[in-house]
Amino acid sequence: MLTPNRRFAPADETVDVLVVGGGGAGLAAAIEAAESGVRVVLLEKNDAPGGSTAWSIGSVSASQTPHQRAQGIADTPQAHWEDMPGFAGELAGRDNDALRRMLCDAMPETFQWLLDSGVRFMGPMPEPPHRVPRMHNVLPNSRSFIYHLTRRARRAGVEIRVSTRVSELVVEDGRVRGVLAGRDGGAQRRIDARGGVILAAGDFTNSPELKARFMGPQEAKVAAVNPGATGDGQLLAERCGAQIVNGDLALGPEIRFIAPVKENFIRRLPPWRSLAALMQWSMRHVPDAILRPFLMKFLTTALAPSLSLFEDGAVLVNARGERFGEETDRPAYRLPDQPDGVGYIVIDGRIAERYSQWPHFISTAPGVAYAYLADYRRNRPDVYREAQTVDELAALTGMSAAALRESMGGPKALTRAPFIALGPVRAVFVHAEGGLRVDEQHRVLDASGQPIAGLFAAGSTGQGGLLLKGHGHHLAWAFASGRRAGRLAAIAARQESAAMSRAATA
Repeated sequence: MLTPNRRFAPADETVDVLVVGGGGAGLAAAIEAAESGVRVVLLEKNDAPGGSTAWSIGSVSASQTPHQRAQGIADTPQAHWEDMPGFAGELAGRDNDALRRMLCDAMPETFQWLLDSGVRFMGPMPEPPHRVPRMHNVLPNSRSFIYHLTRRARRAGVEIRVSTRVSELVVEDGRVRGVLAGRDGGAQRRIDARGGVILAAGDFTNSPELKARFMGPQEAKVAAVNPGATGDGQLLAERCGAQIVNGDLALGPEIRFIAPVKENFIRRLPPWRSLAALMQWSMRHVPDAILRPFLMKFLTTALAPSLSLFEDGAVLVNARGERFGEETDRPAYRLPDQPDGVGYIVIDGRIAERYSQWPHFISTAPGVAYAYLADYRRNRPDVYREAQTVDELAALTGMSAAALRESMGGPKALTRAPFIALGPVRAVFVHAEGGLRVDEQHRVLDASGQPIAGLFAAGSTGQGGLLLKGHGHHLAWAFASGRRAGRLAAIAARQESAAMSRAATA
């Protein structure tokens, strides 16, 4: 049975539904609850909504979409459900089949809900083992989700409070009543919720504590794409007896280029519906020769270098020019131990020539486009250094010439000019699968499998053992689970209000 953590002061405020986290899942939950007619407050620890949704590539996988129908693609949620285990491979036995079915069944209507909110997509794109194209990519960038859903939330009456961190769940009378929250360094206020608290605070890819516990000490050193993904929801719920499942699974560590100091214009494009519609039209009608330079601005910024570079003889060195291990044996795990946690991919003219055309690419977004070496030379001069001699390359990068010469020797010696260093690169986690155990009503479960009264979870926080391999499934789950959790919490709020009214008149 859930017991109080401690004795709490009376509530400073009572609302119907309280959402913790302002990413895709949290905004979806808040919108759905508010549009059901109840009072909703959303608390976001950062200075603006966004979460990992805003950091994502922006893919959503769904069946029976208008985009599929326009291409004559016949698809069903059942087929989607059957195809998803193909991404999990040998891990498929650890999947939550019931939650997977719920996700696939919910996505046709959820995709239309995103369209109705003003979000626009290109696609669908093929991604085997999907039997038909299901991956839809947002236009113009992933911030479009946050822009349009924040506007819809405010129109629905959601009160969004930013720079507000939840420090504790309030447990009284065998249920979660609310939270203690406040600005950093400020006074804590108790906010209660009649229908319940929805935890939608993302994953724990940037929590050294949780990564060390579930993955290992080396993984704990690896940073996350989203620095705010610190597992706040998981940690809050654990104190109430909740469990984390699949905490050892994650996408990463993987090698990625250091982001440019100044965002490129693709990331700065405003998420206007008219601009997205123009881009959508352009994808279908503008010749590739004109469209491709715009896509390259994205591909050379957001994605990981292909590991096939190392299979073809590229070497990975640290900032001193020293090779620090076998490049084909999980190099991302060793990067955090190098000076400043960065490295450089070094190639010669032979490899450069090979990675100048299909099928050898530096990076790719599946189904969208491929970036070759010339694209990086043109779009990322900050991570591209080229020289005619090894000593000149060492001077350009600040490495030791002697160390670099030694690193480029050996059986697969890099001997043909020009010599190129791509970097700095770092190791990152993209997302983690470890979420709270939940039931099909998104109620958080305790160690005995019983619901913790008053506590819901959605998105990565409430992933419940569901495996979301393949592009577009994490965002799909964020929106689908958030909407469902919001609806169910709103129903609970109305039931609680009715019960209180009956008690008052009895």
